[in-house]
Amino acid sequence: MCGGLARWLRVLGVDTSYTPGIEDRALAEHARAEGRVVVSSDGKLFERRLFTTGELGGFRLPVGLTLDEQVRCAVRGLRLSPGFPRCTRCNGELRAVSRADVADVVPARSLVWAKEFYRCAVCAHVYWEGTHWRRIHAVRNRLMAELDGR
Repeated sequence: MCGGLARWLRVLGVDTSYTPGIEDRALAEHARAEGRVVVSSDGKLFERRLFTTGELGGFRLPVGLTLDEQVRCAVRGLRLSPGFPRCTRCNGELRAVSRADVADVVPARSLVWAKEFYRCAVCAHVYWEGTHWRRIHAVRNRLMAELDGR
């Protein structure tokens, strides 16, 4: 239910686990096994014993928030500090690589103007600071400014 939020948290450098379609019980067990906090707007989920006893931490998002509002709410509510982005696909750490290392997978026009390239250490997906990064940086900068004003 929070796939978009998970991707944005990864963009913000937050170690985030997300499995589409996971059943509530499996989600709770997975989170407990990995020592994670569950973020959801599913009120019934937080009625489970693991949450009511405090064995598992949870953060309930209000229903009906836009994706931008979900990101701001989670960052504020969980007191997250944005860091270096992670892979939006698998949550792996991104490592800087040379232009030559990715020349076979990056479009030629991007190889010409892009200066920095990153490869996921887990799934090997390649990232570079394209035009979409302007929006990402704008969101990160706005969040950082809001966090400074807490």
